[in-house]
Amino acid sequence: MQKDPNKGYIALLGWSLNAIEAAENFDRRYIVVAPDWAEEYCQKHDIPYVPWNFERLNDRSMEIAETLKEKGVDVAIPLYEETVEWAGAINSVLLDNPRLYGQSLLLRDKALMKRRAQLGGIRVGIFEEAHDKEDVVRFLKRVNQTLLKLDGDPNDPIHLKAFDKAGCLGHRVIRTPDEVDTIPEEEFPVLMESHLDGWEFAVEAWIHDGKIAFLNISEYVTLGYSVFVPASPELEIYRDQITQQIEKLIKAFDIEFGMIHPEYFVTSDGEMYFGEVAYRPPGFKVFELLERVYGFNAYEASMLVFDPKTTQEEVANFFPKEVVDADGFAGCFGVYPRRRVVSRLEIPEETEDHPYFESHELTSPVEETVTKRTAFGTHWGLIYFKGEDAHTIRDLLKRQEDLDFYV
Repeated sequence: MQKDPNKGYIALLGWSLNAIEAAENFDRRYIVVAPDWAEEYCQKHDIPYVPWNFERLNDRSMEIAETLKEKGVDVAIPLYEETVEWAGAINSVLLDNPRLYGQSLLLRDKALMKRRAQLGGIRVGIFEEAHDKEDVVRFLKRVNQTLLKLDGDPNDPIHLKAFDKAGCLGHRVIRTPDEVDTIPEEEFPVLMESHLDGWEFAVEAWIHDGKIAFLNISEYVTLGYSVFVPASPELEIYRDQITQQIEKLIKAFDIEFGMIHPEYFVTSDGEMYFGEVAYRPPGFKVFELLERVYGFNAYEASMLVFDPKTTQEEVANFFPKEVVDADGFAGCFGVYPRRRVVSRLEIPEETEDHPYFESHELTSPVEETVTKRTAFGTHWGLIYFKGEDAHTIRDLLKRQEDLDFYV
């Protein structure tokens, strides 16, 4: 693709082949900022590249911002969770806006994030930080006392999350004080929060000039296992309410541009509760699912809204109309072995023969013994589906949980 020198020059922070491919086919100049191990690949494939290791911010942190500034880069885009505060630090220099670094810290630290949301008048559950196991036991007891539980009543669960990890990583559900003993000391400090009963869903919103350019609602079938886009008609009913929530979020976090990925709960009486927000692409290949149904490349969409040189007209011409322009529904399921010992990969016939089945990225097992899944664990690969009916795809994704892919 011919690059337009009048449009922004973009730095991609982190490593994503799909993002690089999108940048190659887009009209913006780009450079990849990634660890040393990417150098050989970038040289071989003629990818513009600058090495940088995303360890904790330190005395040398300013160096990468200065390097990119000298090259004429306009903006940096984080590709995964650990590069969010780097993007904030770099963009505060490139865009001469020191507040962007502070904003990135709010978008990284789940406890700060919840406080900021609360200050913005957004509904959140009860939450606290825990520094040790005693804090967790105290919080569990206090939450259940608040819920007027009597002796012998089963406890309402609490959720433990790492402060700054992506998605389900480090997520635990605690119901009894005994379960607290299973938490390794090195996981502390953690964020603790009360359980919210409700329908959990995610949003991907592209923001330009402080306004929503495109808003997708992603429907979770089972958190940590499956998702599809766009959402079913039952969840899309809440679109106006969800849009209002995102506008509140943009205001509370002072977001002028970029792509956000918040998660919410809607309760049975239609109330919206904020879970968390990320300032980076979602997991579970949702960007790829969006491309399957809408035809636009979501990585290019992010480059568009991050670029300070993008015009309103360009944004308006880029995005399709939500829901009505979608060509069916696309979803994926994260496979995790259900057996303790496995010897081979075997895709179930009912999955492969289903008219909605598209492809999978599962590989043969390297080891026979399956490591015990801690918290939500990490899936072994994804299976992709696409079809015309939201309910069929939802039932199909749910059904995969009962099937064995590794035997």
